[in-house]
Amino acid sequence: MAAVRQKDTGPEMAVRRLLHGLGYRYGLHRRDLPGRPDLVFRSRRKVVFVHGCFWHGHDCGKGRLPTSRIDYWKDKIGRNIARDAKNVRDLIGRGWEVCVVWECEIAHMGSLKQRLMRFLEGELS
Repeated sequence: MAAVRQKDTGPEMAVRRLLHGLGYRYGLHRRDLPGRPDLVFRSRRKVVFVHGCFWHGHDCGKGRLPTSRIDYWKDKIGRNIARDAKNVRDLIGRGWEVCVVWECEIAHMGSLKQRLMRFLEGELS
């Protein structure tokens, strides 16, 4: 697990390229915000997390638990989910809007592009 990247992952880089190509500018991994969001739009008070489906417990094909050491993985992923929920609550409490992009959504770049644009332009939170 030490080799698993925490930032600059493939899905994160895809989202960054998409948004940069659309003209949006952002900060990265701000340490002063709960959860160190992947993308921070400070002037808009909005953040984007790019979550890996497996590591953050998404209910899709990529989010399936391994067949060995099931108890370990359930606990590990469960703690990740609880931490993510707390970080979102804390950010909202500080006046930030939060959007979570799942790794599996990268395959549908057109719909992801529309969702992110609506979020950033204030039509969706």
